Amino acid sequence: MKAVRPGDWLVIAAGLLATAATAAAQWGRSAPALAQVRLDGRIVAELPLTGTHRIALDGALAARGQTVIEVEPGRARIAADPGPRQYCVQQGWLTRTGSVAVCAPSHISLQLVGPDGAHDTVAF
Repeated sequence: MKAVRPGDWLVIAAGLLATAATAAAQWGRSAPALAQVRLDGRIVAELPLTGTHRIALDGALAARGQTVIEVEPGRARIAADPGPRQYCVQQGWLTRTGSVAVCAPSHISLQLVGPDGAHDTVAF
């Protein structure tokens, strides 16, 4: 085995610095403040994540049932949806700023928004 040369230490240090910067950017976000609910791309509700809320919406599949959104302190989820595959329900509780659950057949989405203004786009 060859000895580690000074240039090797430079590469190792750069890799550790890049890893630390990525970790800080990923986990350094502020806590979410609101659960933003959209229907057909329009904001229909903004629920603070400081209390407990439960709302039911009639989406594109209203004939089959309502989409139910639950909010508890610090988290939110889509608890029920009449869509056939239930992907948005299976996502479970959203807890991080910028997290999104989309019920595409119902045209309803739920996004957690924080004060740092994390950007994300949802289109149907």
